[in-house]
Amino acid sequence: MAVAGRLDRMERPRLYEQVVERLLDHVIDQQLEPGDRMPPERDLAESLGVSRATVAQALVALEVLGVIDVQHGSGAVLRYRPSNAAVLRGLREHTNRLPDIVDARSAVETKIAALAAARRTEEDLERIEAALNLMAEDIDAGGRGLKGDEQFHAAVTAAAHSSVLARMMTQISDLVRETRLESLSQEGRPERSLESHRAIVEAVRERDPARAARAMEEHIELVSDVAVLRPE
Repeated sequence: MAVAGRLDRMERPRLYEQVVERLLDHVIDQQLEPGDRMPPERDLAESLGVSRATVAQALVALEVLGVIDVQHGSGAVLRYRPSNAAVLRGLREHTNRLPDIVDARSAVETKIAALAAARRTEEDLERIEAALNLMAEDIDAGGRGLKGDEQFHAAVTAAAHSSVLARMMTQISDLVRETRLESLSQEGRPERSLESHRAIVEAVRERDPARAARAMEEHIELVSDVAVLRPE
């Protein structure tokens, strides 16, 4: 007679995942359509009895999955109405692949930074500094600096003058966007990320490959510290 195998312990959903489910229920209950706005974070936190930080983490998760769009000064806007099961599956997949994305960025972008310091032209440096300024202006205005951050890394990649590495970065751009949203949505992170960008720029400006690689490695380490990977 066969003996039943040992059952694995069920994994308890994290609090922000429970909030995600409640937000999706709200979308259905209120019959929200694409283009409709979600309630403000403060109202959601009060209604659900959780901290604003937890609500913010849930909103970031939905933004990463493309369910909502978050713009500074406009709040969260619904992009489409997914099923709860699809979103929760997407959340788990996103969480599981984040460490691999960080490994890939660390391996590729540190080399890119070193090459950028060795090969950059004055025009490359101007584009890098312009992206840095764009990020700084957005952060000063209360934004997260997402567009400037994206342009900064693209400009550093272009300055490396390596078609293969540039192609690799293009191939993982959607995955990098996941870490960018996770990181820059955390309190105080845009300012810290901007400062680490400045360290990279200084090394590239001084044509110091070793220093540029080290600065990029430290930057990737900073941005990989995201709430979703921390134990509750």
